Amino acid sequence: MPYSAQAPAAVVMIRPHNFTVNNQTAGDNSFQTTGIDQADIAEKAYAEITNAAKTLRHHGVVVHMFEDEGTTTPDSVFPNNWFSTHAGGHVAIYPMRASNRRQERRYDIIEMLKSEYRVQQVVDYSGLEPDGLFLEGTGAMVLDHIDRVAYAVRSDRTSPVALERFATQFGFEPMVFDACNAEGVAVYHTNVLMCIGTDFALIGSGMIRDTSRRQEILVRLHGSGREVIELRDDQIERFAGNALELEGHNGRVLAMSTTALASLDPSQREAIEEYVRIVPLDIPSIEMAGGSVRCTLAGIHLFSRKN
Repeated sequence: MPYSAQAPAAVVMIRPHNFTVNNQTAGDNSFQTTGIDQADIAEKAYAEITNAAKTLRHHGVVVHMFEDEGTTTPDSVFPNNWFSTHAGGHVAIYPMRASNRRQERRYDIIEMLKSEYRVQQVVDYSGLEPDGLFLEGTGAMVLDHIDRVAYAVRSDRTSPVALERFATQFGFEPMVFDACNAEGVAVYHTNVLMCIGTDFALIGSGMIRDTSRRQEILVRLHGSGREVIELRDDQIERFAGNALELEGHNGRVLAMSTTALASLDPSQREAIEEYVRIVPLDIPSIEMAGGSVRCTLAGIHLFSRKN
């Protein structure tokens, strides 16, 4: 199977020692669960990330694991929101809406990337935070690395100004749209709504209520040569859109949660498996914080220094 710019072969993961649900993000994240036992969920979350990394490594994905032993960064398990990596040796660092999420930025991770991979440039957008301009990484954007499109749901976590700066600097065309669930609650992050693989895309396009905009996005996805696999609203709520295609030692795999996989119809699963092997990761405690597998994986689209 040829190399794909869309599917990274390595990821960064953060293993939390004191995981809990972030009260600062509950206001606009309808996926979060409240009223949980903090000690119990912390222990379970630690085990879930440990096992998820073991499973990914078993399939040949390189996992760079970092520990978070602190108590002030409840969402640190979701590193994809504060940095992303790109072909050509580029790294972006993002402005975060919740003040406690800004503490997740770790320069030991950036230094690891510089030492292990060929990094030419680090662009830091975090200075936009005092102006109220936020762009929460590959949560706010779902990036088509092949067709060079940045799909982004409009929200308080996705500033059009910050998005335009990123898109101009990194060579993406921004496609911004509104999306909400059946109750009219706005989608907070684009990566709960859609996933773009090399040869397919998962999307809950029914949440894009503007029919003309929805059609534009579907036409663009089809035009990139991908099979578009539609997800229902109830499947989006079970994180079926929050998946990530990765390169394993026996070809490409799709990492998604057991919750998400259980929500798929046989026909949807069959369509996905035409292109990738589905690798289910069991992270129910992590999902209480409002994110799933894709959020826990910061893909590394950089060339190793060893090559």
